[in-house]
Amino acid sequence: MAADESTGSRLGSLSSREVCEVLREVVFERRTMTKVGTQTWDDVYACHFIVDVEGWRITLYNDCDELDYCEECTSADGRRWCFDSGDRFGTDPVALLSTWEHQTLERLLKAL
Repeated sequence: MAADESTGSRLGSLSSREVCEVLREVVFERRTMTKVGTQTWDDVYACHFIVDVEGWRITLYNDCDELDYCEECTSADGRRWCFDSGDRFGTDPVALLSTWEHQTLERLLKAL
């Protein structure tokens, strides 16, 4: 697959930084996040929680009521990013957030 020089990712795929930026935009209230489905953050407790951010479908992992990592993301234009346990530490979009951003995002997820 060819590389996209502007993002450093393969065409058809997203980089973790692109996904992280969407999550940051939610934290700073530049984008709106809604839950997909009827379960709340508390209902899933230790499982995947899916949100929609203006057409971006993001699956996050709730680990005993704490935001742990991003499992996958599909952008509005169909590009994808998926978690791979073999990736280097810090390449998960959630791990790229600052402590404050992480805590704020977790609080927003709990409020959905």
